[in-house]
Amino acid sequence: SISLLTSGTAPGHEPQTSAAWPAAVLFDLDGTLLDTAPDMIFALNAICREEGSATVAYDRARGFVSNGAVGLLRLAFPDFDPERNAGLHRRYLDRYAERLAVDTRLFPLLDTLLASLESAGVPWGVVTNKPRHLTEPLLEALGLHERSACTVSGDTLPERKPHPRPIQFALERLGLAAEPGRSVYVGDARRDIESGRAAGTRTIAVRYGYVEPGQDPATWGADYLVDTTRELINLLREGR
Repeated sequence: SISLLTSGTAPGHEPQTSAAWPAAVLFDLDGTLLDTAPDMIFALNAICREEGSATVAYDRARGFVSNGAVGLLRLAFPDFDPERNAGLHRRYLDRYAERLAVDTRLFPLLDTLLASLESAGVPWGVVTNKPRHLTEPLLEALGLHERSACTVSGDTLPERKPHPRPIQFALERLGLAAEPGRSVYVGDARRDIESGRAAGTRTIAVRYGYVEPGQDPATWGADYLVDTTRELINLLREGR
C-alpha cells in the first residue's frame, strides 16, 4: 500500500534512540540523500557553452538529474548517444568532477536523520548508479564517506538499478541479507523502487527529489510515499 504521511514533529525533537527504527536504511544518492542538482547542472551548461548550444534552464534540468550524465546530456543534446558521443560524455564527467561539492548539500533535515540513525545504532548506506570515481569523492567532501556503513556505486557490480543485485549486495555487506524486509530503501526514481522491491526491502519513494516530468511516484509501487524530508524522518522513526 502507499501511504502519504502528513503528521509532523517539532524540529529538534527527534529521539536519539528508538527500538522502532528499521534494521538498516539505504539511500539513493542524487535527489534522495544529496541535492546534487546545482553542480550537475552547472557542468551541463558549461558543456553547452563550449558546444555553442543553448543552456538549459535550471528548473527544467532539475527533474532529469536522477537520470545522471546521460539523461542530462540527452536533455541538452537530443541526439546524444553515449557510445557515439563518448567524447562529449567524458568531457561532461570531467567538468562535473571539477566541482563535485561546490553547491551540493544534504537535503534539509537529513543531517538530523543520519545522526539519529547513528545514535540508535542503525547502519545507513548508499546504493547509487553514480560511478564510483564520482560517488566516493563526493561523499568524502561532505564528510559522509566514513559514516556510510556501505556504499555501492553504479560500477561496483556488473548490475545496476533497477536490478536488485546492488541492494542485495549492500545488505550482504551489512549482514542483513537473510531478512531484507527489515531494511528500507529510499529513492526518487522508479528504478529505485523496482530495485528495492525486487531485493525484498521495504521501499519509500520521495517526491522532494528529482522526479522526472510526467512521472507519478504514486504509480511506482512503493510501500510508502513522502513529500518532504520531515515526513521521511517521521516514517522511519515509526519503524515502518
